[in-house]
Amino acid sequence: MLISPAYAQDAAGGGLALITQLAPLLLIFAVFYFLLIRPQQKKQKEHRELLSKLKRGDRVLTAGGILGKVTQVKDGVDEIEVEIAPNVRVSVLRQTIGDVLKPVGANDAGAKT
Repeated sequence: MLISPAYAQDAAGGGLALITQLAPLLLIFAVFYFLLIRPQQKKQKEHRELLSKLKRGDRVLTAGGILGKVTQVKDGVDEIEVEIAPNVRVSVLRQTIGDVLKPVGANDAGAKT
């Protein structure tokens, strides 16, 4: 035979090569976790707490952009009653409440420095 068989050489540092291949993937996952996943979970937790603390008289903003005042909150039910105009009350799902608005105090409205 004129052609001798060629054998593949072993990669030097087999364990080190595996680490260098996995390191970028682990780094990307860590960045995604700290920049995307963790803040989103924190925001969801705060929103759940906000919804659980709803009470009568709170001014709320729904996901549809409607401002109203909570007139009735039923325990164990996902619906709350919101007054959006005088004598106009609608039932909305608790999850559609986007934010609870803080009342503006009399001193805060005119104070510009």
